[in-house]
Order: sequence, then structure tokens, then C-alpha cells
Amino acid sequence: MNYRPHELAELLGVSVKTLHRWDANGKLKALRTPGNQRYYNESHLNKIRGIKPEARKIVVYTRVSSYAQKPELEAQKAAMSQFCTARGVIVDEIIAEIGGGLNFKRKKFLKLLTEVQRGLVSQIYVAHKDRLCRFAFELVEWICETNDTTLIVVNDATLSPQKEIVEDLMAIVYCFSCRLYGKGNYEKDLQKDLDKNLDTKLKSKSTEIQC
Repeated sequence: MNYRPHELAELLGVSVKTLHRWDANGKLKALRTPGNQRYYNESHLNKIRGIKPEARKIVVYTRVSSYAQKPELEAQKAAMSQFCTARGVIVDEIIAEIGGGLNFKRKKFLKLLTEVQRGLVSQIYVAHKDRLCRFAFELVEWICETNDTTLIVVNDATLSPQKEIVEDLMAIVYCFSCRLYGKGNYEKDLQKDLDKNLDTKLKSKSTEIQC
């Protein structure tokens, strides 16, 4: 969880000026948004309260789009384990998830980001950027950076099936087709409502004239 300076100051029982002073002298360095605004997270709160942080873990995240690709998921896990072992990296957890790269509501993906924001993850290894998400990778990378989590992309093209890219492109086309179709229906329904209201007003006007 992130806190604005006044929110953290209230939780700690100090003034915002005190936080600024701590930031300046290095006692409690604030994080910065792209707009250079100060903010803090749970690790800052725990540091001042004297709560010892939990051991931060190293995670490998693997993903495929469908259950038909389970063998590819296993191959991805094995390849990533081999990569980390060869470099002396001790992996604490390997996350294997089945779900589309365009879906940002994947349970394990969201759980991982939550743990990153709680300061529980030191490193994340992925075979390719699209294992995390097809789009907005820079946003995920920024979340990791601002929470002191290192995101390592192996960039192994063999672990990023071309079939999934085609499926995602089809999903995008389908999504926008549905939106266009829905927009057409919306416009038709709106026109019906307008015609109905107009008929009601005309009938009401006609009644007034007869009276």
C-alpha cells in the first residue's frame, strides 16, 4: 500500500515537515512519482515503527494462454529454472499461470503485484515481457521499480509462442468488434427512446389542444 506524505505523517504522529527533513538527511528516503511527487509504502512505515521486514523472495513468473499449452508451460518453467540455476540464483517461488496476456485480472498476476507493493519481492524473472502482459509492460516495470523490485527479462524468443501472439491479435479484433456492435445497438436503442419520447410529447400536446 502506498501513502501520500500527509497520510504517512498522520500514521506516524509526525508532521509533513518532519518527513521532508528525514527525506533530506536520508533517514527515510521517499519514493517519487514520474511527476516528482513524494510518496511512501509499507516498508517506510515498518522502518519507523521498528518492524523487521519479512524476508524478500525471488520469483519466477511463467504463463501460457490456454490449457492446451500446458506442455509449453512446463517447458517454460524448466527453462527458467535452468537459467536461474546456471547463474547461481536461488528461486523461492515459481508461479505458473494459465491466462491471456491481455487479461489484467489474472489472480496469480495480481497477487504477485500485491506482494511487490508490500515489499515482499526482491526479484522477478520472466522469459519475455509478454509473459507478464502483452501491453502496459512499462507500467508493471514502474510498479516494480518504485517498490525496489528488480524485474529481469530473459528475452528468450523460443519461450514466447507465436501462436499466442496471433490469438491475442484475434482477441483485440474481437473486442473492438463487440464494442462497435454494442455501439450500434446503443445508438438504435437511443433512437427508439427519442422517438418514443417524441411520440409521447406529441400525443400530450394533441390532448391539450383538444381540451
